[in-house]
Amino acid sequence: MGLSTVLSVAGKPGLFKLIAQNKGGVIVESLLDGKRTSIPATANVSSLGDIAIYTYDEEVPLREVFKAMASVTEGKEAIGHKSSKDELEDFFGEILPKFDQERVYASDIKKVVQWFNILVKNDLLTLLDEQEATE
Repeated sequence: MGLSTVLSVAGKPGLFKLIAQNKGGVIVESLLDGKRTSIPATANVSSLGDIAIYTYDEEVPLREVFKAMASVTEGKEAIGHKSSKDELEDFFGEILPKFDQERVYASDIKKVVQWFNILVKNDLLTLLDEQEATE
């Protein structure tokens, strides 16, 4: 299980772990409350393994951003995602100094911080290493 099995579903809070796929969509388990639900194939679902952050030079995979966050926070939770825009941008600038400030919005930073904190709470930072081993 790598980061590609952790999903973000548009319109639903938090992150989800992929349990199974079927013809009509996917079965997922919420990392917030552990409840399982079916997500239809028409829903906008993104795998964290497919997401990247814009920098002025290239796109950095979310896995690399999470690794940088883990090293700065020493594997503990980062600042809260409800922090001010300036605090979030300062923190993100420490993690990824060359992030493209015109294409990476405060709402994007807020999501990344929230996702990182969910992974930490669920002891899933090991997924970052597992995905690297499978590549």
